[in-house]
Amino acid sequence: MPDAVQLLNLLTLARPPGQTAARRSGSAVSSGEFLARVCAWRNLLAGNLRKSFALFMEDGLEFAGALFGAWQAGKTIFLPGDNLPATCVALSQSVGGFLGQFAAEWSPAVPGPQDVEDAAHDFRPLDPEFVGVVLYTSGTTGAAQPIFKKLGQLAREVATLEKQFGSLVGDAEILTTVSHQHIYGLLFQILWPLGAGRAFYSRTCDFLEELSPALSERDCVLVSSPAHLKRLPENRDLTRSANRLRAVFSSGGPLQFDVVQETLRVLGHVPIEVYGSSETGGIAWRRQQDEKSEEWTPFDGVAWQMDGETGVLEIRSPNLPDDRWFTTADRAEPAGAGLFRLKGRVDRIAKIEGKRISLNAIESQLKTSPLVTDARVIVLEGKRQRVAAFIVPSELGRCRLMDSGKLSLNRSLRDLIRQSVEAVGVPRIWRYLEVLPVNPQGKATQTQLVALLGAESPREIKPRHRLLERDGGRAVLELIAPRDLRYFDGHFPGRPILAGVVQIDWVIAFGRRYFDLPPSFRGIHALKFQRVIPPELPVRVELIHEPAKCALSFKITSDTGTHASGRIIFGAKDD
Repeated sequence: MPDAVQLLNLLTLARPPGQTAARRSGSAVSSGEFLARVCAWRNLLAGNLRKSFALFMEDGLEFAGALFGAWQAGKTIFLPGDNLPATCVALSQSVGGFLGQFAAEWSPAVPGPQDVEDAAHDFRPLDPEFVGVVLYTSGTTGAAQPIFKKLGQLAREVATLEKQFGSLVGDAEILTTVSHQHIYGLLFQILWPLGAGRAFYSRTCDFLEELSPALSERDCVLVSSPAHLKRLPENRDLTRSANRLRAVFSSGGPLQFDVVQETLRVLGHVPIEVYGSSETGGIAWRRQQDEKSEEWTPFDGVAWQMDGETGVLEIRSPNLPDDRWFTTADRAEPAGAGLFRLKGRVDRIAKIEGKRISLNAIESQLKTSPLVTDARVIVLEGKRQRVAAFIVPSELGRCRLMDSGKLSLNRSLRDLIRQSVEAVGVPRIWRYLEVLPVNPQGKATQTQLVALLGAESPREIKPRHRLLERDGGRAVLELIAPRDLRYFDGHFPGRPILAGVVQIDWVIAFGRRYFDLPPSFRGIHALKFQRVIPPELPVRVELIHEPAKCALSFKITSDTGTHASGRIIFGAKDD
């Protein structure tokens, strides 16, 4: 493993041209082919007088070629989290041009094919003080802010990862469910594998079911996020092939212990959680072997302390631009032997009509309700400030919505938080979602939430449908989830799928349309979700009513196989 200085110049290292650098569409891509793409991008940019460019590329290998080619041409790369129109408008104020997958109006540059035989490896040494990348904060509390990263910072971070985890990873190849447009994916999918001579999969896995083919062929490491690990599929092929996994990494937020246990059950590994941020890089890591294993171990070179008044964690790190103490947004407490525990985020305080309101406190209070699974609260600025709440209802909450309507649920949640929140902080706007919309890093941003407020009425919430068969206690329908279905928001970015809870909701709704079902939901037996349902896929829904058992059995199939099945139990309201 090269040291940090060599990592900066890893493209000058003598790598065998035939060595596998990455895998794309099931085929190996050699180091020679990769270096040819670096040359192509370098040659494209070398004569350009502009100093900075925005880069967005879904293919990880081509992204890496563009990144290193730009560095060789002396260009700074801005990495947006997406290529949406509003993002491009904001980027245009900071960059001289666009590279990769942007709309044609931005004239994005992409080099043509490069002959592998003609790829000249006369790469120049890179300057550790050169600002190679500009990243952005997650935008969870407001507008995303730029973060300037010198190449030396990135190199030191990669060296730290290899020192800490290199022996565990060995020669395993890298699979990711996270985007390389963010610091976590950039390090774990691109820079660390290239620096250590490991192969990585060029395409991000949008669904964990996609891991099975790769794991059946070779040892791999999974780089994922809480958003994906919370939704591990019940997939026998994945569980059987998981013995080829060397490790599972997670970053983007602490994992709940029940998620850790489920990951161990399905994938056979306790995840290695990495704590850090775009500003700080990696700070610490942990593995929750049991429910009490909450302590975080700082990475080598990271010093920490707590502010005496607030308990907020402060760090000094070689991953930061200087040696000053950096104040994080997390509270912490010592856990002995140089370790620490995290005690939650610093309160997000908003000043509304002269009152200081803690948005974190409102969210925490809402989550205590059995009607709520998750909650996010933001402040909308304007002539008058308004608090908006975005709620993921529990099954009980969904039943309340169906039985009593939105106004009743609004009233229940308002009454709950009025006990501890000033009147001006009680949300005036309520939205109920299947899941919180998240960016590719698994975080709900303020921009995404505000966008939902403008999409309330025109977005579709029902499937296109037609009745195929009806015979006594049996009905068969064809359903199609339209592409503009509101429930696809945030589930998941780039590869929308129909949430299981929506499928159940539709089954119950059509069951009530065709059969005389008891009024109250009692539970679901033998529930299985086997295949995802993307937009516009025609599916066949078979419903069988069993009046004597107050049950509705269902099976959802398509030409691709079985998607879901189960048996829903109903009862009278006074049961």
